[in-house]
Amino acid sequence: MAGAAGPGECDPGRPGREDRVGVGAEPRVMALSPAVGGGQAGAPDGLGALSQRLRVQEEEMELVKAALAEVLRRLRLREGSPLAPGALQAAASASMSASSPAAPPGLPPPSSPSLVSRATQTDAEPEAKPTCGPFSLSNGPPAPAGGCDEEPGGAPSEGGGSSSGGTSSPGPPGALRPFQLPPRGDTPRRNSSSSSSPSERPRQKLSRKAASSANLLLRSESRGGKDPVSSPGGPGSRRSNYNLEGISVKMFLRGRPITMYIPSGIRSPEELPSGPPPENLSLDWVYGYRGRDSRSNLFVLRSGEVVYFIACVVVLYRPGGGPGGPGGGGQRHYLGHSDCVRCLAVHPDGVRVASGQTAGVDKDGKPLQPVVHIWDAEKLQKLQEIGLGVFERGVGALAFSVADQGSFLCVVDDSNEHMLSVWDWSRGTKLAEIKSTNDSVLAVGFNPRDSTCIVTSGKSHVHFWNWSPGGGALGNGGLARKQGVFGKYKKPKFVPCFVFLPDGDILTGDSEGTILTWGRSLPDSRTPGRGGAKETFGIVAQTRAHEGSIFALCLLRDGTVLSGGGRDRRLVRWGPGLTALQEAEIPEQFGAVRAITEGLGSELLVGTTKNALLRGDLTQGFSPVIQGHTDELWGLCTHPSLNRFLTCGHDRQLCLWDGECHALAWSLDLKETGLCADFHPSGKVVAVGLNTGRWLVLDTETREMVSDVTDGNEQLSVVRYSPDGSYLAIGSHDNTIYIYGVSSDGAKCSRFGRCLGHSSFITHLDWSKDGNFMMSNSGDYEILYWDVAGGCKLLRNRYESRDREWATYTCVLGFHVYGVWPDGSDGTDINSLCRSHNERVVAVADDFCKVHLFLYPCARAKAPSRKYGGHGSHVTSVRFTHDDSHLISLGGKDASIFQWRMLGGGGPGPAPPTPSRTPSLSPASSLDA
Repeated sequence: MAGAAGPGECDPGRPGREDRVGVGAEPRVMALSPAVGGGQAGAPDGLGALSQRLRVQEEEMELVKAALAEVLRRLRLREGSPLAPGALQAAASASMSASSPAAPPGLPPPSSPSLVSRATQTDAEPEAKPTCGPFSLSNGPPAPAGGCDEEPGGAPSEGGGSSSGGTSSPGPPGALRPFQLPPRGDTPRRNSSSSSSPSERPRQKLSRKAASSANLLLRSESRGGKDPVSSPGGPGSRRSNYNLEGISVKMFLRGRPITMYIPSGIRSPEELPSGPPPENLSLDWVYGYRGRDSRSNLFVLRSGEVVYFIACVVVLYRPGGGPGGPGGGGQRHYLGHSDCVRCLAVHPDGVRVASGQTAGVDKDGKPLQPVVHIWDAEKLQKLQEIGLGVFERGVGALAFSVADQGSFLCVVDDSNEHMLSVWDWSRGTKLAEIKSTNDSVLAVGFNPRDSTCIVTSGKSHVHFWNWSPGGGALGNGGLARKQGVFGKYKKPKFVPCFVFLPDGDILTGDSEGTILTWGRSLPDSRTPGRGGAKETFGIVAQTRAHEGSIFALCLLRDGTVLSGGGRDRRLVRWGPGLTALQEAEIPEQFGAVRAITEGLGSELLVGTTKNALLRGDLTQGFSPVIQGHTDELWGLCTHPSLNRFLTCGHDRQLCLWDGECHALAWSLDLKETGLCADFHPSGKVVAVGLNTGRWLVLDTETREMVSDVTDGNEQLSVVRYSPDGSYLAIGSHDNTIYIYGVSSDGAKCSRFGRCLGHSSFITHLDWSKDGNFMMSNSGDYEILYWDVAGGCKLLRNRYESRDREWATYTCVLGFHVYGVWPDGSDGTDINSLCRSHNERVVAVADDFCKVHLFLYPCARAKAPSRKYGGHGSHVTSVRFTHDDSHLISLGGKDASIFQWRMLGGGGPGPAPPTPSRTPSLSPASSLDA
């Protein structure tokens, strides 16, 4: 950032700009002593660190003196006469400069020149500067401080980082109001070389510290020994409460203090409403289907509902329309799981369902054990939970027995040995368990004619298990394995699926694209394994069926078999003797076939590897009823006037969804990873930020590209249009916010300026309601404010922005939302938040798979919330629809999209009244009464 800044840019590296204190005050120009001006330029890093520490200590003492002077003023005004205790007044006068003019009767004593003189400084200057830092007399955690002025040279931001440049402005009036500026000619300069010699400065600093400490102690004694700063958070609390003046609050993330100024319409955060919001969320629709990396994931219940899963949710979907027609049905959801569901099995009665979940960890890092839930699909009520503490890593495959009305459940876990166990699920008791194989197991099933025969298949194997209920002489509950022998046939790398035929034979589909028929045969003593006197299976026929792997086999009600291919994406129906009767091909955009099930009538349902669920038949073809993304999601924005929203992510797909029809309106291949997006207020165009520094503007109707611009070579994390659509802000990982002027229709963009000042990558930003100002957060927890219309200038006095109204609130750091942060947070626990348009609630997406709903404003520590599960990965983004009727949330690695319905709260309207300090005088704000 060396050199002069361009037009419309805020260059933080330019010292010597004018600094004004108060209205109509004379400008004061920087004056540096020779030792300060050039002596530090070549100093090593260690000296710079010591200088920074000295600044912080001086800042603390300056703030102490400001607070003490205010106390003296209040005591004098309350008593109506000069202070009686001579010791207190003497101690107070000891902190004042001898050269300051006397105060008029009835007014507070004039302030110290070091307190009121705020000339511009450079980063190399060792002199302290007043700031909003903590102050304390002990080595404990810093207590919150009141507002104060910031210096332009290296002054810390409202967040934890530091910024440089800009013009200094007056500090919080509540802290500076009691001090009157002496005439300019009589005011000594703190930075002036004529005020004192360098050798005398340390003594002056020590004397000022001693006087301030004496004042503090005397003040404590006069108040009965009470602590001068209220800190209800308790020792060790991550947050401090509002300071003496009620000017600011402070929170800490990774040890960094983050100061946030209290709006003038609020007396104190403690008076804000507490408790969870009256509004509630109900899961309305889940977009997507987990077909990319799972099997045994698609079945049809007796009611005609299709059951499948994604993330932690098992979805019961009732299709609408006719075969091959559009969707439009409804969804119900089983939400009993605490981590991602991996497999399903349906009881022979078509009502009860078993679902197995993977292992995970909770927000404290404690492991969550895998488990199997058996539940009633009509009532969505859990009937039994088995395997808690028994399974390892996850549940890989499930199957109910058929011959005995589904009394038993077979489970294969994801441990190294892939333990095979048989359960009496109604009682929750384990009947048998044995090590299966060290190779992965992809499918398991009971022989429908004989529950003592179990088949498993997977990597390079087909195993036939004989189970003797009540046995266990071998220590495994009566399970004995017979390995399938391929003999003269090529041994495949994987056997992903199998199906039992009505005549007792078994068909297997493998990675070579062949269907092998396994028939019953007498036991052979030369065959390895323990089969006893039981008959076993051998290959009797081989059929070349597909190019590439066969991922699914399905026995239809008419006795024919349907196979689904991977590479060729073909569906083939096979008759007796495996003669091909009919086939169809799945469109390439939906991927390969993952699962097949038979619906009502002649209808077929097909799950694909690109997380789509198709509906149709082999004659009329297939159309999608459920679609979703296939990789991690980050970008989300909602339409300004319609119930539509747009998503993008690592799968490079840009998708526009219709929230009314619960369907995909259109999708577009971006060729690059999309990370953020925002609609123009007109809704005609949408801006999309990519991971290469490139951003696009697309027409939402024609999908044509309107603009294609590149800013830097690092990823873009946020794009945001101003409320009137005249500006577009682009937040980049190169620490810069790029501002573009936008035409009325949003089709044309031209560079307006750059906002320079953040010391880390941009994470979130919001526009003010008038479209002239902007608030931004960064990766090092900074909160900065910008005057965009005035030339992209950094606003050095953040106190003046405390009452500014924001068109949106998506910044995760700020006074109105700091209560959403949990205790002990490391700064990455909150990924996204969004305030509702009626300004009643704020939705939060956290790193622990949860969506929260808080009251707005949420400015109390440990604020209660309503918490909602369902996502199986970190929740990356949340946004309200234009009328606040729904909330959209994105899952990260689970690639899921949840549409929540807002319930209760009395409907749209302004925010409820909040306590006001002086309602008739406070500025207009959403927080005013």
